[in-house]
Amino acid sequence: MSCLSRFRLITFDVHNTLLQIRSAPGKKYGELGAMFGISNNKNQLVANYVQSWHKMNRLHPNFGLKTKIGYKQWWQMMIGGIFNENGTHNIPEDKIEQMTEHFMEFFKTSGFWQHCYGSVDFLNYLKLQRHIESQGSKEPPFKLGVISNFDPRLDVLLRNMKLNHYFDFVLNSYDVGYMKPSKEIFAAAMKASELKDLKPQECLHIGATPATDYFGARHAGWYGLLVHEKSADELSRKYGQTVDDNHVFSSLFDIHKKISNDYMKW
Repeated sequence: MSCLSRFRLITFDVHNTLLQIRSAPGKKYGELGAMFGISNNKNQLVANYVQSWHKMNRLHPNFGLKTKIGYKQWWQMMIGGIFNENGTHNIPEDKIEQMTEHFMEFFKTSGFWQHCYGSVDFLNYLKLQRHIESQGSKEPPFKLGVISNFDPRLDVLLRNMKLNHYFDFVLNSYDVGYMKPSKEIFAAAMKASELKDLKPQECLHIGATPATDYFGARHAGWYGLLVHEKSADELSRKYGQTVDDNHVFSSLFDIHKKISNDYMKW
């Protein structure tokens, strides 16, 4: 794995990198409403979902940590917004609470999530390479971690999806107290790795969101790879910052293929 030999720490985002939702949010929330006897317009739910998500992140960032409402209340307000936004419904608060409890449990399971294309194979490859390269060494050649803007259910989710055993540590933004793209959460990952004298330029982060994963990593002095359907040129124009063409891939399968063939360009 010579093209990765410069890195002592490799971290991953979760959503649309390691795991993806099994179906569109509008459909999932529609199913949730139907379970509680609420008829829904799927297109309206999609619009409400986007509006509620942006509103909650603006007013109560990091799942309510900063405003001290807590992540459970955050999700209850989020779901209330989805179903009651714009007068779509007038659902009693106790039913919203019941829906939230069900959703939060379902959210941690394989019924809600599935593995992204190539994620398990790539993690197996990294695990094997680490085993091979660590022969006769006291310290592994690199460590693996997760850095995600997520609430504390992340550990359970990764365990349920049988991914937790690949990682030396898992960081969610709620427990760390900082969200990507802040430098603090990347610094927390370096500390969590327990690697002696680790430098930012020895770290690589792989994620799906340009602003938080790619630019966040680069601004922290790390290298970054992006899993995204758009080209580097499109992303560079959209964000007003350069995204290297060699750093954008459609899936972890493509990253795996390039790295295993040892012709990754940095």
